Parts: sequence; C-alpha cells; structure tokens
Amino acid sequence: MGLFNFFTQEIAIDLGTANTLIIHNDKVVVDEPSIVAIDRKTNKVIAVGKQAMQMDGKSHDGIKTIRPLKDGVIADFDAAEHMIRGMIKMINTGRGWFLPSLKMVICIPSGITEVEKRAVRDSAEIAGAKEVYMIHEPMAAAIGIGIDVEEPMGNMIIDIGGGTTEIAVIALSGIVCDQSIRVAGDNFDSDIVNYMRRQHNILIGDRTAEKIKLEVGAALPELTDPPADFAVQGRDLMTGIPKQIKVSYTEIAHCLDKSISKIEEAILKALEITPPELSADIYQTGIYLTGGGALLRGLDKRISAKTKLPVHIAEDPLRAVVRGTGIALKNIGNFKFLMT
Repeated sequence: MGLFNFFTQEIAIDLGTANTLIIHNDKVVVDEPSIVAIDRKTNKVIAVGKQAMQMDGKSHDGIKTIRPLKDGVIADFDAAEHMIRGMIKMINTGRGWFLPSLKMVICIPSGITEVEKRAVRDSAEIAGAKEVYMIHEPMAAAIGIGIDVEEPMGNMIIDIGGGTTEIAVIALSGIVCDQSIRVAGDNFDSDIVNYMRRQHNILIGDRTAEKIKLEVGAALPELTDPPADFAVQGRDLMTGIPKQIKVSYTEIAHCLDKSISKIEEAILKALEITPPELSADIYQTGIYLTGGGALLRGLDKRISAKTKLPVHIAEDPLRAVVRGTGIALKNIGNFKFLMT
C-alpha cells in the first residue's frame, strides 16, 4: 500500500469563480485567483493565478485573460483544464519528471446541472485525475466550519462566493432544502462599477471595484466601526482624463442594497421550505455565513435583522469550503454524500 500511496497524490480542490484553492497533505498549498492568461498567436498559457491576475485589464492584443468559471460553473472548458493543470503543477514543483496519478475531491454548487457537473469531471480527468469525487459546496462549508453533518440536527449554511450564493439546510449528511442563486461577489463588483459610472461619471475596472468592495464595502449604511473613505482612480467619462474621487462606505452600502436584498429573499425562501422540526433546530443554532461575501461589513447584522435569527460568521470564511473538502478527502470511505 505504501508504494501505491507514493504513486497516488490526493488533493482537494475548491474550484471557485473568483479563487481556486487546493489542499494537499492537510495544508492549503494553492490559493490563487481563477484566471489564466493566454497568448493569442500560439494559444499557449503564459500565466495562471496571481500572475495572470496582474495582467487582467492591462494586456495588449497579443494576450487575453480568461476567467474559466462564471456563476460557479465552467464557462470555458479548455481554459479551465489549463488552469487546473497549471495549479496542480504549482504543488509538484520539486517532483521533476515523475507525475503521480491524482485522486481529487472537487466541490460544486448545489444548483448545478448534470451537464455542468460533467464539465467539471471531464476537465479534472483531462488535467490528470484518475479518481474524481464531488461534494456540494454548502456541505463542504458545513464540514469546514466544524459542524457534525451526520447528526439528526438542522443547520443552515449560507456560502456567498464569487459567482453563486448557496443557501442550504443540512441534516443527517444530506442537504434537506437549498437555494442556489447567481447573485454573489461578482455582482457586487459590477454594481459598484455601474454606480461609479452613474453617480460619479467615472469609469473603473473590475479589479478596482473589487478593491473598493474590500476597503469600504458594507451591507448597512450605518456601522459601529466605520472604515475610512477610500480614494478611487479611474477615467472621467466627460473629459476622458484619469481622475481621483473619494467614496464612503454609506455610498457602497446603498449601491449593493439591491443585490443583498436578492440574497435575503433567497434566505427567506429557503427558511419557508424547511421542515418544521429543522426550523426548530435552526432557531436554536442560527445561521452560519461562509465564503468571501461573509466578510462584507454589517452583512451578519443585516441578515440577523431580517430573519430575527442569530448569524455566525465562520472563522476564516474564505477557506471554510476548501477545509471541508480536505476533511472529506480524508474520509472518502465514511462520507456517503460524496458523488462519483
């Protein structure tokens, strides 16, 4: 068995719209943006992850940057396969010529179709995986937070990622009811871009929008611990000259309001279809927030005010899903909910 283990490498992948994380030997070894840069002439991959991210929005005609995933699912099959392969290479830097066969657990959104699921499996297999298992993201998030998913106890998980928001009620190792909506971090970014164009007559790129979201993003117009105003540079639409303006968190809270309301609606819908016994459990345990969206200032308070339930933010919410996927990888035999 020892020799066989040497030839097999086990990895857990959180294939996200915004970031891809890989766990190997219980450590997060790769944490990179989900983006590849490709040379248009030769169609060869120039860069993957952070390097490609630096080229995004700044490249000339010879280079194109592609985000292979959109709304949590694979939109560009070839680019996705290049990206997975490139990120796996980052782990095996010291291996030289010998590439072991791979055993992978990949997480997928709960609202995914069979075709989209097939695309994930195929791109993993082309990238060199011999065995591919899949796990639903809310399930992985629950395991990553440290919830015992096998108990007959209801827990509600909200995972706000880059492309999708997954809301699920979990009990007895399964998802009882779920809502998967395609409103998440990317929508927040585009809301900010549109707001800056409408309100300030200034054009900004997606990366700047993301920076604004991180620095002064908020879900409530009044916070107890407000962040300082943030200086934004972009192109003035009237004159075409670069200019700088300051934005405050209250403005951003107003411009994200519509998207957050959509997430709130989905949460209420999920609570409506929850069986009454599990509703009683959720009243006790509350709601758990994971994913990058959980870091939005005041979001927990806003959801709590809407649902009248306690809302807990997971520690290190960005890595909750990949941690859960890593635990699932170690317990492949015990966890019945892993899909092959």
